[in-house]
Formats: sequence, structure tokens, C-alpha cells
Amino acid sequence: MAYTIPAGTRIGHVHLKVSDLDRAEAFYRDALGFELQQRYGSSAAFLSAGGYHHHIGLNIWQSHGGPPPPAGTTGLFHLAVLYPTRGDLARALKHLLELGVPVDGASDHGVSEAIYLRDPDGNGIELYRDRPRDEWPVDGDGELLMVTDPLDVAGLLAEA
Repeated sequence: MAYTIPAGTRIGHVHLKVSDLDRAEAFYRDALGFELQQRYGSSAAFLSAGGYHHHIGLNIWQSHGGPPPPAGTTGLFHLAVLYPTRGDLARALKHLLELGVPVDGASDHGVSEAIYLRDPDGNGIELYRDRPRDEWPVDGDGELLMVTDPLDVAGLLAEA
């Protein structure tokens, strides 16, 4: 018998192994704007948006001083941070550019607009906003047609 996860299910948080806790905490706090909720001594930190217990967990329990995983291996491709509005995504991108944080790419997926970057440990991050569902591209049979087109970055930044 097949099981279908309930429609209201959400990914609650992501917990990352990092090599330098202070550096990772500073990136997620200062560059991405998450708020520190709690430190677990000098080995873990928990950050969130809006006072939630944590959206991002960071630890050095098995990775202190370690290198990023080599390319071509399995592991996390990226974590995705969903912004409530296009203006919020625009302000986040503007802030990153002002800090000089490198951006790996930017795409329009039809259903969403996305910015891609990496944290100091090489973990991929997608910052995105969803378009309203009634704007999602579909074919003649109503099947979703996601795409990977260039994002109008100038148009996005104009909303910052």
C-alpha cells in the first residue's frame, strides 16, 4: 500500500556539519540575516527567522577543521530558503552583493525565482521566492512545466 505524505508537511530545519562554528554562525547571521537562538557551548549554534527554535543548526561535532566534501561525491546539494515576497528576495540579494558574497547563479524556474550561493564550508544555498500558484507554467494537459531560464536580476534588484 502506497503512503503519501500529508500536503501540509514542511521541512522544519537543516543541520549542517561545519569546520569553523564561529565563521559559519557569522555567515548565516550577518550575510543571510538569521537570528541566533541558542549556542550549545562551543560546538553548535541554532539560528532562525522570526524566533522559531531553529531553521539552521550548525555543529562541529564530527567536522571541526575539516575540508568540504570533494566534488563528485554524494551529500547535500543545497538547502533552500523560501522568502515570502519578491521584494524580500530582492533585499536579500542586494545585501549579499553589498557584502561582496559571491553568487554562483540566478535562475527563473517558472514557478519560482532563485539565487544560488555557497556558505564558507561550500554548502550550496538557494534563496528563492515562489510565484503565486495560478502563475505556474503548465502545458495543455495541466502538467507543471518547470524551466531553468536566466533570472532578470536587474528587475529583481529594482524591487529592493
